[in-house]
Amino acid sequence: MKTRPLAAAGRISPLIRAGLIAGVVVAGLAYPLAAVAGYGIKAGSDALQSMPDELSVVPSAQTSFVYAADGKTLLTAFYEEHRKPTKLADMSPYITNAIVASEDTRFYEHNGVDAKGVARAFVANQQAGGVSQGASTLTMQYVRMALRDGAKTPKAAIEATEQTAARKLREMRLAIELEKRVTKQEILQRYLNSAYFGHRAYGIYAAAQVFFSKTPKKLTLTEAALLAGLVKAPSAFDPAVGDQRAATERRNYVIDQMHKMAVITDEQSSVAKKSKIKLRLSSPPNDCVSVSDKHNDWGFFCDYFRNWWLEQPAFGADPQQREENLRRGGYRITTTINPRMQAAAMKHVLDKEKRKSKYAHGEVLIQPRTGRVLAMAVNRRYSLDQEDNGKHTDRAKRKEGLKGNYPNTVNPLLGGGDMAGYQAGSTFKIFTMLAALEDGKKLSTSFDAPPVFRSKYITSPGPSACGIHWCPKNSSKSMSGRQTMWSGFGKSVNTYFVWLEQKIGSEKAVRMAEKLGLKWRTDIDRMMAAPDRSDGWGSFTLGVSDATPVEMANVFATLAAEGRYCEPLPVRTIIGPDGKNAQYKGYDVARPRCHQAVKRSVALAATDAARCVTGYGADKGDCGGWETSPMVHATLKRPVAGKSGTTDGNKTAWFCGFTPQLAAAAFVADPDNPDNVVGTSRGTISKYTVAETLKDALKGLPKAKFNPPPKSMVR
Repeated sequence: MKTRPLAAAGRISPLIRAGLIAGVVVAGLAYPLAAVAGYGIKAGSDALQSMPDELSVVPSAQTSFVYAADGKTLLTAFYEEHRKPTKLADMSPYITNAIVASEDTRFYEHNGVDAKGVARAFVANQQAGGVSQGASTLTMQYVRMALRDGAKTPKAAIEATEQTAARKLREMRLAIELEKRVTKQEILQRYLNSAYFGHRAYGIYAAAQVFFSKTPKKLTLTEAALLAGLVKAPSAFDPAVGDQRAATERRNYVIDQMHKMAVITDEQSSVAKKSKIKLRLSSPPNDCVSVSDKHNDWGFFCDYFRNWWLEQPAFGADPQQREENLRRGGYRITTTINPRMQAAAMKHVLDKEKRKSKYAHGEVLIQPRTGRVLAMAVNRRYSLDQEDNGKHTDRAKRKEGLKGNYPNTVNPLLGGGDMAGYQAGSTFKIFTMLAALEDGKKLSTSFDAPPVFRSKYITSPGPSACGIHWCPKNSSKSMSGRQTMWSGFGKSVNTYFVWLEQKIGSEKAVRMAEKLGLKWRTDIDRMMAAPDRSDGWGSFTLGVSDATPVEMANVFATLAAEGRYCEPLPVRTIIGPDGKNAQYKGYDVARPRCHQAVKRSVALAATDAARCVTGYGADKGDCGGWETSPMVHATLKRPVAGKSGTTDGNKTAWFCGFTPQLAAAAFVADPDNPDNVVGTSRGTISKYTVAETLKDALKGLPKAKFNPPPKSMVR
């Protein structure tokens, strides 16, 4: 006789379908499962032939947790489904007993399919004239969840959950096969880690956290019964809504079932059923906008971390795959942010410029020889809410009705993402000096610097033009006269450094910047940095290009490390769900990525000149009698070097400072309108911010000294 395929099961009445399933299961318990086809079942038979191997190891989506450098302070989490795998040993016995009592009281007696339960459901459904009672065992329910979570296409996900006889038959076959391979305890553990409890809580760890703000180990009898009761219908029995009657009735049903199973006493049952539902709701953080108010200033670091993650090939072929991996991969990530140093940086930033200021004042701290980003502070709140923000400082955008990005913003003001940064002014003289030293020039290289220098570089008409030539000038007359690298750098003499750049070629200064990690993010910077244009970019040494605080802090961290460049790194460890460090091509993804970018002798020589800037003084040369930033050493009172930088018209004001143990870069600018000048009154605040932060950050550490440059680099 020709049989009717189960693909047409959607046209079978609920009563007949229930009888069909019951008959198939009872027969399946008495005869080999291969005989199922003899009952006229064709469709779905392929699914019954073998159990998918991936069912036993299906990778459910898991929450990734991100911590500060202490490994304890939670920064945030990333997830699509909030879930953290938990072992049975780390769960309260109440929850394991409650879920069995709620969903499958004969769990420990059947082999994956409960014949008595099916028969009971068949009778109930006949009497009701439809499907009033299911027959899914706890194992079958887990199979359904595993197939759903492991689905690689929308079609597979639908097939795993649709209400058809074919799906039910597949679950039965797989449940029996699964119980041959896996213990009851393992199935129970997997079930409790997969079940959905409502409020985006997947698995018992998330449920205990969301509803009671505790771990599964600490769940009480009443709490466990409540959670176990949610699995059947999370919305219908939601205890977080105003009326808790349905939730209470469902909880008490579970308690009664536990009592019938003799896993709780008469007294425990009586007391538990009389108690009121007491919730302690919490909303687990998700993404950087969920960083707690207490640590809201960490949001910018979190954003930097997330952008870093999206660039790592270890986590996927493209940013979309990497994002999915972060939100589903179940990683435990310990970042580099140091809570103590972050607090110090934030304090000194806000001391100088309040959050409501239209000017952004920020600072980044980086550890030399590792590249680890220890602090990222800025006078802003990391928030999407711009309702109470101030007026936009760009008149055109203000007319369009746009508000300014202060005090609230999620723009990557300190680095990361696609933000170009800010013109860094005379801090760029470090690239010219390093390139000159690498080219064979000595620290003692001298030039009689005039107030105005007629360079070979061609420019368009403007205030710095002498005919067709670019003619930069010094900011004060006291900078004129015979200068060396020591005095020229310490006083920030423009005409000396344009002359020096011209001697070696500006292309070498540009390439040096690239070696130390700078990237060109604006069209004009990319055009001028191109090999066919960079040798005519004379103004490069005066910092007309944009750079981020992370980049500049890392440039000077490279000097502190005596020429060893390390990529800026926001992570210390990344542990996968298997408990192992995340690897890529045989390497730990979180390892520092370092190489010798500049010869040690060159870095030591540049550091000696940079000592002149801070008032600490050079080891081998004359700083020229004065310096631009004497308050830095006066405040820090330990060996320190660095470079200040302002742009034409004081549109930005920077300071980059370093000791052998730590490097920092601070700036002040208007991110909304780069042409909005910060003024001379803000010209020194970055210097004080760096000096005071380094002082606090290095408190208790020995006063490490810089190594002097070799004689070959001096004269």
